[in-house]
Amino acid sequence: MTDAVLTLAERRQQQIAHDHERTAHLAEREALLAPRRTNDELRAVALQAQERLADTDGETVLAWVADEFGYRTTVACSMADAVLPDVVAKHLPWVDTLFLETGYHFAETIGTRDAVEASMKLSIVDVTPQRSVAEQDAEFGEKLYLRDPGLCCEMRKVEPLHRTLQGYEAWITGVRRDEGPTRADTPFVTWDEKNGLVKINPLAAWTFDQLLAYADDHGVIVNPLVNDGYPSIGCATCTRRVAPGEDPRAGRWAGLDKTECGLHT
Repeated sequence: MTDAVLTLAERRQQQIAHDHERTAHLAEREALLAPRRTNDELRAVALQAQERLADTDGETVLAWVADEFGYRTTVACSMADAVLPDVVAKHLPWVDTLFLETGYHFAETIGTRDAVEASMKLSIVDVTPQRSVAEQDAEFGEKLYLRDPGLCCEMRKVEPLHRTLQGYEAWITGVRRDEGPTRADTPFVTWDEKNGLVKINPLAAWTFDQLLAYADDHGVIVNPLVNDGYPSIGCATCTRRVAPGEDPRAGRWAGLDKTECGLHT
């Protein structure tokens, strides 16, 4: 029976079963997690793997990640699409998936987040800043993102992510080499000195067209903004549509001397 013909009661039961499976997995996982290794140990693992896996592919890398780190792994997902967590979940079902809840997201992004959590075998972890938007406005003035976007990103993205990553051994991102000059040399595996863990980029060699084709072929949720001129989606306050032929990230902090939020630099 397809979702299109499910009754409301059947949909409710399906959702209850989905949530129960996630809860049961998380309870079992907690008891089985191996102790976190030291940064020196993890750095050595990353440097060895960076060379050994450099000429392989994302699937091989993810198989290695599942074996090497297990559920000391987490995924960072901006909810522009759910391709990355879908690919990872084939190796680590119910993997922790971090969503940076900045307080400035498009409504479509929040809707995508909710749809992903309700339908996919992953565990959303909302990563929140220490200050609400109102508290930040009171302390630093309104629209800090216009006056000091670097500081705004630091408080609403970089610091909360750094805090949340502690305890994991590896984090998986959706960074791709075709996204722009600053990402052209992205490796599959690297050591993240800033956050003190291994960083995995399994989609590094994918193109934007390959990403959309995968989503279409596998029925993966895509943020509706992607088909409305937003190939790269961040906060609504700092993201505009991209014109045909422009760099996919040209809509991020347009008009400002800023191309990255600081998560990947």
